[in-house]
Amino acid sequence: MEQQKVIISENLRETLHQAVGECTHDHLLILVDETTKDCCLPVISDFECMQQAQVIYIGATDTHKNLDSLSHVWSEMQRLGATRHSLMINLGGGMVTDLGGFAASTFKRGIPYVNIPTTLLSMVDASVGGKTGINFGGLKNEIGVFNNARCVILDTVFLHTLDEENILSGYAEMLKHGLISDDKTWAELISGSLEFKVIGKEFAAAIEKSVAVKQRIVTEDPTEKGLRKALNLGHTAGHAFESLALTRKPILHGYAVAYGLVVELYLSCVKTGFPQDKMRQTVSFIKEHYGRMTITCDDYPQLLELMHHDKKNQGNDVNFTLLGNIGDICINQIATEEEIKEALDFYREF
Repeated sequence: MEQQKVIISENLRETLHQAVGECTHDHLLILVDETTKDCCLPVISDFECMQQAQVIYIGATDTHKNLDSLSHVWSEMQRLGATRHSLMINLGGGMVTDLGGFAASTFKRGIPYVNIPTTLLSMVDASVGGKTGINFGGLKNEIGVFNNARCVILDTVFLHTLDEENILSGYAEMLKHGLISDDKTWAELISGSLEFKVIGKEFAAAIEKSVAVKQRIVTEDPTEKGLRKALNLGHTAGHAFESLALTRKPILHGYAVAYGLVVELYLSCVKTGFPQDKMRQTVSFIKEHYGRMTITCDDYPQLLELMHHDKKNQGNDVNFTLLGNIGDICINQIATEEEIKEALDFYREF
């Protein structure tokens, strides 16, 4: 798979005009959710290249990243007369880019699509790398395909629409990228030198650096046979937290990843020798900014069951990506149920 085209835009009107022009199409479709319809669609709706675009709406939040929403998008594409030569633009956060990418990848056996991520999380994670899909059967991203967007357009203008909680959600994935990258990047991310509420050039540079980490890994291992599993740091436990929260009070994906990092950095200390001082510095940062999701020992069986459903597993083992140090990635690490429970104990106590 070729490296995905990611454009750091400083002039969204010009960038989008060029991207649309490069994809010959008979119909131009835009997918938005209830939030981006009001907050983000007006930013591009008056662009000349958007005047013939047909808008498809879905519900907001991850609770709508499901088969019903997907079926609705397919039906709307059919109703609007989309063909194999149509073009889809996904304007939204990770839920929109994941679901929209999957809808485009499967309609008429696949039409091209462009992602315009509007949240920090989708800019540094969901919209880049070619993963598309939906939640199914109570499990995150259970159904989907690998298929790159024709291009991904990143413009920080959309970050001004976000509250601090959503900035922090995306920042958790940036922190993960720092952990699998190098000491300097990790130290910058936990130093507090980046102000969450000030979306300026320094923040844009950090986003570009974070995206570059993911692009490098995805280009080398597009379908997650080896190195790409590095990007799963924090996600085996994180997806379990996120799925459990769906039955209670849903939490943002980045918060689930942050909680998963606590569990998996503890396992890294125990199993692969990750330095305790770096683990505690990272955990303290997470505690200060993300708090924690309340769980009890009674939740352990369900969390363990959810981890057993993780797509990275082979057989009955729970497979983790751990670290020996910052940037020292240890994939395919097996943890016993007792070790996982011990890590969950640490999470509850931290």
